[in-house]
Amino acid sequence: MTIVEFFDPACEACRAFHPIVKQILAQYPDDVRVVMRYTPFHGEGSELAIKVLEAARLQDVFVPVLEALLENQSAWASHGAPAAERIMEIAGAAGLDTAAAADQIKSPSIVGVLNQDRADVEAVGIQSTPTFFVNSKPLSEFGAEQLLSLVQSEVEAAATN
Repeated sequence: MTIVEFFDPACEACRAFHPIVKQILAQYPDDVRVVMRYTPFHGEGSELAIKVLEAARLQDVFVPVLEALLENQSAWASHGAPAAERIMEIAGAAGLDTAAAADQIKSPSIVGVLNQDRADVEAVGIQSTPTFFVNSKPLSEFGAEQLLSLVQSEVEAAATN
């Protein structure tokens, strides 16, 4: 079963839902996978954070960098006065090789990921984050209980097939 999450690392609601997504993965480790699609709705800080996350993926430190960026979101993603320069510092403290990342974030593959996700966000009509699809089914109503319920019903449906 696949959960697709349209996600902005600067989004406070995305940060709030992250523990719920982790809980789902812990509860169904063999049955559920999460695919994050990026939605840089909060400007330059979001874009840089996304590029840094993709560099972290290349360096096999995606999870610790994601956790650190979300945990320290208020330090870099303040919507009134974003401090994008802090992103690389936070990611470095979480294990990212920042010198390598400075080059990686400019690579066509990382820029391509961001551009593809932007195109898909527009094509699907995503207007807010987080937006979840469970096995291609959108949440009928936004909320943690609704997400957990849809995941459970999809896991149970898959088990009976």
